[in-house]
Amino acid sequence: MVDVILRLIDSNALNRLRSMSIEQLVLAFESGRLGDERPAGDPRFHRSFSVDIEGDFLEWADKSNGQLDAAASLILCDWSSVAEWRCWDGRLFLYVEPILGESFEDADAFLNADIWTRLTTELSTKDRQSYSESVILDWMQRREQLGDTLNPDEDPRILPTMESHKSLTESLFDFIELSQEGGLNLLIGREFLEPEEWILNGEKLLEALT
Repeated sequence: MVDVILRLIDSNALNRLRSMSIEQLVLAFESGRLGDERPAGDPRFHRSFSVDIEGDFLEWADKSNGQLDAAASLILCDWSSVAEWRCWDGRLFLYVEPILGESFEDADAFLNADIWTRLTTELSTKDRQSYSESVILDWMQRREQLGDTLNPDEDPRILPTMESHKSLTESLFDFIELSQEGGLNLLIGREFLEPEEWILNGEKLLEALT
C-alpha cells in the first residue's frame, strides 16, 4: 500500500511564487529570504521542512528547460502548504465508505476531488468523536464478517490498530475542518504519482494553475 497525500495550499502564497521568474525563485531559495514569507503551518499537522523544499527546487532548476513545469509547480505547492495529512490508501476505504454510504472499487477513487467534497459535507453534520467512533465500529464489524478476532489476547495488534484508526480519523476530521478556511485549496496526490496527475482545487495541477 502507498500513502494518499492531502495538502492544504495557501493560494495567495502560491500565486506570489508563481509570479516570480525561475531566476528570481532560485536566488530567493538560495538566499533563504523566502523563509519569513512562507505561510504559517498548522501545528497539529506535519508539512515538509523549508530547507528540504528549497533543495528540491534548486535541484529541479539545475535540470530545467526554463519553464515552470508540473514538477516545479508541485514543489511550489509544497512550499505554500499549511498542513498535510496522509495515510495508507487501503485504510481510506474504512474512513470514507461508511460515511458516504457507498463502496469504491479501488483506491484511485480517493484522487477524485468530489469524494473529499462529499466527505466534507457529511462531516459538517458530525463531531470529531462521533466520526471516529463510527469508523472504528464499522472496522470492527468488517473484521467480524471476515471471521477475524477482536480479542486482544488472540491478536496483540488489535489495540494498536484501533488506536491508530482513532488518531488518523480524528486528525482527518481536523484537516477537513481546517480546509473550510478561506484561501486554502485542496491538493490531492499519492506516493509515486507523477506531478502532472496531482489534483489541485478539483483539476489536474497544471490545468488548475493556468
